[in-house]
Amino acid sequence: MTIEVSILGGSGYTGGELLRLLLGHPEVRVKQVTSRSRAGKFVHTVHPNLRKRTQLKFVSPDELERVDVLFACLPHGETAPQVDRLLELGSIVIDLSADFRLRDPAAYETWYRWTHPRPDLLAQAVYGLPELHREEIRAARYIASPGCNSTAAILGLAPLARAGVIDLDMPIVIEAKVGSSGAGGEAGPASHHPERSGVIRPFKPSGHRHTAEVLQELAVCGRAPQIGLSVTSVEAVRGILATAHVFPNRELTDKDLWQIYRAMYGQEPFVRIVKEVTGIHRYPEPKILTGSNYCDVGWELEDLNGRQRIVVMSAIDNLMKGAAGQAVQAMNIRLGFPETLGLEFPGLHPL
Repeated sequence: MTIEVSILGGSGYTGGELLRLLLGHPEVRVKQVTSRSRAGKFVHTVHPNLRKRTQLKFVSPDELERVDVLFACLPHGETAPQVDRLLELGSIVIDLSADFRLRDPAAYETWYRWTHPRPDLLAQAVYGLPELHREEIRAARYIASPGCNSTAAILGLAPLARAGVIDLDMPIVIEAKVGSSGAGGEAGPASHHPERSGVIRPFKPSGHRHTAEVLQELAVCGRAPQIGLSVTSVEAVRGILATAHVFPNRELTDKDLWQIYRAMYGQEPFVRIVKEVTGIHRYPEPKILTGSNYCDVGWELEDLNGRQRIVVMSAIDNLMKGAAGQAVQAMNIRLGFPETLGLEFPGLHPL
């Protein structure tokens, strides 16, 4: 069965990565890719890696035709006002913006300083993190693909939250180190090469919007842990390494943690437990995930003066498991394809 798909907003890094994946998907035909400013130009003029892969040209968003699956890669705030049109154009809509990720409209007021224009539809959108919402994705009409920092943080912490071993009276502090592609394709003072090269720069030490997704998805029995998320820009193009510091509510052993993480991720196709005794790759690291849809998760357990701390590390390619790859994974689940179809690339080493 060949399905028709289109990409709304295909000129950015996420749109280009999504197009690359869909062009190589054996069950997909890409019908249209939009860009208002580049309409009429070949897509490979913006995404040069796609030369000889396609002769598609960008079209205006106003020229979109109906398809089986419509991927929306628009900036925050631009999807919700036209959601009814998107639902007319796509039998299934997979939205890579933040507009429908949060179930509580008040959370948009708090984290985005934005009054949601369509709060009536928030409950209908399914948060598109397969490891937590696979069954809901199977029947979803509208899938809200998660943010990149939130994906890394949630996948690292979800096993502990679901096992009920987090001390909810103690804060979880998460530090996410992010490559430059996380800021998108539009140039600015912070991305100017003399300013960006060699940088280790605090980007959002507090108040990062993805915190709202982490709080939402880690809530157990109606109560979420206390989360402090800081994001730091580092000299890399792709990748996120999220390091979380968690205090357990009871004494744990390393064997307990292995059991907790294996119970949740042992059968997951795109989550790997990385915890080796020796070697330079004994912990998760983003570089070896470049171009792949994997999330690598590991931890260390520390006991100081009778107080335990779990240091959880999770790594992803922000444009893949943090965006385009995860969206294709959700599409595969929704349409009944093998979940890994079109996503088998394992990354490169060395790189």
